[in-house]
Amino acid sequence: MAEVLARVARLPRIGRFGWLMGLYAENYRKLVRLFEPADLVAGNYVSQGTDGLALCLHVIEQHRYTVELRMTYALRDPVTGEPDPSAFLRLYRDARQVEATHCYIGRRWQDVIGMYPPPAEVIGHRLRMNTFLGKWLDYLAERGHGVATLVRVENDSAAAEPDVKALTLTSTDR
Repeated sequence: MAEVLARVARLPRIGRFGWLMGLYAENYRKLVRLFEPADLVAGNYVSQGTDGLALCLHVIEQHRYTVELRMTYALRDPVTGEPDPSAFLRLYRDARQVEATHCYIGRRWQDVIGMYPPPAEVIGHRLRMNTFLGKWLDYLAERGHGVATLVRVENDSAAAEPDVKALTLTSTDR
């Protein structure tokens, strides 16, 4: 019995930061399998899945080692007018990780953790945002969203933020 207890005590433990890096790697795998964002040019895209909701994917910028994206539905928060839910993502090609840098799910990060949070609170918030992102990507895959359903939408300005009302497609638009 003492041998079993001694063996368990020597197992390495993963810290919160290590867990967060694991989430980033898992979200990278999920996002790349769904939309292959490194192959998309900057601009607005819409995906119609079986859930009846238009998913808006805005490729903000393609850099050598990173891709900056915004993912949201064609829905707006009735109080703020912001797309809800919404996530700003940064894909690191070389590290094979995706980080949700900002999420809007009814509230902004300042409302959740305050303006000057302690570092432990920031890590906890990042864990929650990236856990949400992983679950959202799983949901999108279950509902049939992906490269095959992604349609590029032309706007007046490629640098402009997507107008989610204008990005809603009907079945005849595909």
